[in-house]
Amino acid sequence: MPLAAPVAELNRTNCVDVMLRSFQSNATVKALIFMPGATDEFYMFKRARATFTNAAPTLLDAVTALTNQTLIRVTFLPPFLLLHSDEDPLTPLFTISDEPTAEKLRQRKFLPQALYNDRDWDFMMPVLEKQLKMDFRPWPYRTDSWHFYRHSFAAWNLTGWEALQAVSLAGKETFTVERKRVVFTGDMRTRTLPKF
Repeated sequence: MPLAAPVAELNRTNCVDVMLRSFQSNATVKALIFMPGATDEFYMFKRARATFTNAAPTLLDAVTALTNQTLIRVTFLPPFLLLHSDEDPLTPLFTISDEPTAEKLRQRKFLPQALYNDRDWDFMMPVLEKQLKMDFRPWPYRTDSWHFYRHSFAAWNLTGWEALQAVSLAGKETFTVERKRVVFTGDMRTRTLPKF
């Protein structure tokens, strides 16, 4: 997968955008997800930078450069490729209180292609409601979601269930599937303390 824009260096002004726009549909990975620890390396700590040695870098070159030159790591959690730091929990946390609703979400399709770069819950929640035909909480513009991280991921052909997991991982959230409703809350888990 060639990079969507020619760059010699990945940094806080271009990395997330270029990599998400470069991600293409393929048989193995359905989503490229920047987890909160990875985006913090760029936007909060402002220390992540990676350079290329070849003239026409690919998305694989970008992932390799980040993992070799920064504190960002990569993990394949099928069907997701996670870019993360050591403190990010690497599995989605969810509770199923209503199995028929969960089964509906597994059968529903999300969008053929999704691209979200630095999107908050107030943006994501209406998209989820419209595409998955389900009630979601918290409602937009409520204090319940102020502690959610901003979502940065690109995806192709996700099921509804995979979309919930992708949103959960990108925003460091947990979710509970209730009867005809999905409730998101903040994920307070931390694997390790951030490196300063």
